[in-house]
This record gives sequence, C-alpha cells and structure tokens, in this order.
Amino acid sequence: MTASRTLRIALVGTVALTAASLTASVMAAPAVADFSPTTRTHRATQEAMDAAVKDGVPGVAGQVKGKHGVWKGTSGVGNLKTKQPRSAHDRYRVGSITKTFVSTVLLQLEAEGRLSLDDKVDKWLPGVVRGNGHDGSKVTLRRLLNHTSGIFDYTADDEFVRKAFLKDGFFKHRYDTATLGQLVEIAMSHKPDFAPGTSWNYSNTNYSLAAMVIESATGHSYGDEISRRIIKPLGLHATSVPGTYPKVPQPSSRAYGKLAETATGPTYDVTELNPTLAGGSGDMISDSGDLNRFYSALLRGTLLPKAQLAEMKKTVKIDGSPNLAYGLGLSASKLSCGITVWGHGGGIHGSLSEAVTTEDGRHSLSFNFNGDWAGDSGAVIEAEFCGK
Repeated sequence: MTASRTLRIALVGTVALTAASLTASVMAAPAVADFSPTTRTHRATQEAMDAAVKDGVPGVAGQVKGKHGVWKGTSGVGNLKTKQPRSAHDRYRVGSITKTFVSTVLLQLEAEGRLSLDDKVDKWLPGVVRGNGHDGSKVTLRRLLNHTSGIFDYTADDEFVRKAFLKDGFFKHRYDTATLGQLVEIAMSHKPDFAPGTSWNYSNTNYSLAAMVIESATGHSYGDEISRRIIKPLGLHATSVPGTYPKVPQPSSRAYGKLAETATGPTYDVTELNPTLAGGSGDMISDSGDLNRFYSALLRGTLLPKAQLAEMKKTVKIDGSPNLAYGLGLSASKLSCGITVWGHGGGIHGSLSEAVTTEDGRHSLSFNFNGDWAGDSGAVIEAEFCGK
C-alpha cells in the first residue's frame, strides 16, 4: 500500500479519525450524561469548529440535541468560489456512519429469528469469501460487524486507490458503478490480514459483505431495508442510500479534497461521485439533525430489543487506542472528562463526519467537515462534552 492516510481517509471511518484525537485523553472527572452549565452555551464547541476552519477545513456544520433543546453551529464556507457560508441544515455524505445503519438492520433480522450473529458468511453467501486464504466457512456475521474477520480491506488495494483517491483516476472513474460483489472480489485478490477472530483490523469489505447478507436474507436491497426499517419509521427526511446517484440533494455544500498523497497542493471539488465505490460501508447521505435522531433512538432502544442492543455494545479493544473500542458497527470513545460517547465517524471524498451520543441517548452531537485533509474532529467532540 503506497497511499497515505490522507488518501485512505475517504472510507476508513471513526477509528482513523477519532482514535488519534482521543488516544491522548486523560481520564479525570466522573461521567455526566447531560449539558453542563459551560457546554449549554456551546461556546467551546463553536471555538473548536472555528479552529478546524483555521486549520484548513473549508467549513463545518453541526447540531447538538439535548435536555436544553437544539443548538446549531457553523463555521467557514460551503462553497470556496462563492464564499457562501455553511448551513447547519446541510446534507452531506456520511461515509462510514453507514455501517451503524447496516449493522442495525442485521441485528433486527437476528431479533426476528431470520439469521444469527453466529451464522457463517458461507451460509448466506456461499463461495463469495474464497481465495488467497479467505474462507467464508470460518467467518461469522459477528466478525464482519466488529472487524475481527481478518478479511482484507478493498480500499487498501493499490489499483483501487489509484482509481478512487488520486486525481487522474478519480476524474476518469468518478461516475463508474461498482457492485458489492466487485468490491468483495478486489479483497479476495489479497491474503487475509489474520485468521478470523485472532485480531482486529478495520475493513470496509466486512460491510459490503454485511449488505450482501441483508439482501440474501430478505430478498431486498440493503438500501430498501434501511429505508423501510430505519429511515421511514424515524422520519429521517434528509437521509438516503443514494445508489448510483452522484449528487448531494439540497440544501448542501460543496465537498473538497486534495486527491493526492499529501495534504498540500491544489484543492479540488469532489462533490459529485458515484457512491457505489463505498457500497454498504460508506455510501449514505444525511444531515446532522437526522443523525442525532438516529443515534439517540438507537441508544434508547427504539430500534433494537435489549438483547440485540447489548450485543451491539459488546466492544473489542483496539491496540494503541486505550480510550476507543469497537462494537457491532458502533464505537465507544472515552473522553478526557470521563464521559463515554457512542457513535461512529465517517469519511468519503471531501467529507468527514462524526455522530456521537451519550449512553442514554440524551445528549447528541453530529457535524461535518466539507474537506478531507485537515481539522481535528475529536477536538469538537471533546469541546461539546467536556468543554470548559
């Protein structure tokens, strides 16, 4: 793999984005689950958003929902040409936050008795996970969802990187369609990272496979199941699984990336792309209000029975990141003030997003950077929940 983290940030998600910010956190004060007098004003959160813009992010847009109502914050611009400011109501590509939606649907199917987390991938996708040491008869659905499968991450494939993340390849292939099966085939051309269940490594291939399992178990596309089971019941009017549609619906800002191995050099408008390159692992669109509603409902038990929510929150420790753990499409981050927030982060070309909530679902924060090379998303989270 020759591409830098700047390139691969596009599909990696919360572990790459949040771990670096939160690993250095020092646990001090006891956890609280609601607004403190300081954070009620959100001054620290606004300052952290402004700092991200000073660091090079074109613009930031976010919302907080809690006991004292909804706060909406923005900084910077949504369009570098027109200088139009960002809107707190912007829709944006949420990248790997998609994984929580996919995992929720699989867990709903388990609650209905239609599948089990202990099912092997081969039961639902016979012969799909094969080649170069990969074996779907040894990988459970649980290991897909918590990234302990060992299955190679297709976004680490050099040819995929050239086509998807570097300037010449991106502008030539940005409207190409990739099927879930094609993304998995890329991974199968490589050796596994480790034997199933023996370690942990974030792999987008896991969630392309999880999406395929949903389709096999239901006879419907994973997008249709997400819409029927989550989007419509919760009234998430800004949220969608866009399929091959390359645009971001209005209201929205432009998205910007470097399309290079470094964070220097020209900045490109990368707003339009065919999101199937992130099928099942990072292709959804939403806004901050919808994400807060989703994660709050999830942690409050609206979407899953107690047993399945408990399974989702069984986390795997991540070496080198003592304050971050990963469950079934849901991460837990312990902040410097002792609060643990649950959620996910996500990145895709020109868009870095975070959505987190307290364990009781009462204090939620979601926000987006419309640039993928700068800014400290962890600092915004720290400011909202621990700010002084």
